[in-house]
Amino acid sequence: MARAQVYCAIDRADMDAANALVAEVAPVVDGLKLGLEFFAANGPGGVRRVRSSGRPIFLDLKLFDIPNQVAGTVSAVARLQPQFLTLHASGGRAMLKAAVDATHDMPGRVRMLGVTVLTSLDDADLDSIGVHRSPADQVRALAEIALEAGCEGLVCAAAEVAMLRNTFGRQPLLVVPGIRPAGVPQGDQKRTLSPRDAQAAGADILVVGRPITDAESPAAAAETIVADLDGGS
Repeated sequence: MARAQVYCAIDRADMDAANALVAEVAPVVDGLKLGLEFFAANGPGGVRRVRSSGRPIFLDLKLFDIPNQVAGTVSAVARLQPQFLTLHASGGRAMLKAAVDATHDMPGRVRMLGVTVLTSLDDADLDSIGVHRSPADQVRALAEIALEAGCEGLVCAAAEVAMLRNTFGRQPLLVVPGIRPAGVPQGDQKRTLSPRDAQAAGADILVVGRPITDAESPAAAAETIVADLDGGS
């Protein structure tokens, strides 16, 4: 089994702090994840600065709007040349397909990922918004829509990786946030696994934030996670 890649979440609004974190962890991890907080504070220029590190960029904007708006946003963001860009699969088939189609004539290759159910949600949370399925059933339904629309991969909790592999096989890229090594607090994450357990279930990319970025030495924390995965591959 190949080792799962590790992407560090650079969730910093301050550009200088983000750059310092990138400089520390980039030599250790396989890629860098930039989310809404970073993008709102630093915009496209911030993405370009982080991309200069040479590491692949996972731009986690979780786009969700009418198809025309999402397609236009994808066209604009694709010029930043991220390796991955996220869309909320609950936006529906038409929105997802419009987003995928918008990348066809763009320079470089942006791989579109459908976000299924956020790792901060559990059964009670879904029920409160009118989704009367278990997280696993909702993930499966949204995954099918995203893949049919042309997304190359899915963002899911580690707990759903094995189910998705059994349902869809090896082809979809599975990107897993909410990773928590043993002894690390879960925080606002509810459906988590350790890095090695997520890898064993079939995850391709592990997105790790606070267990690395809140550590006394982020580089050392990242090295520990990568070494543990190497030992389990």
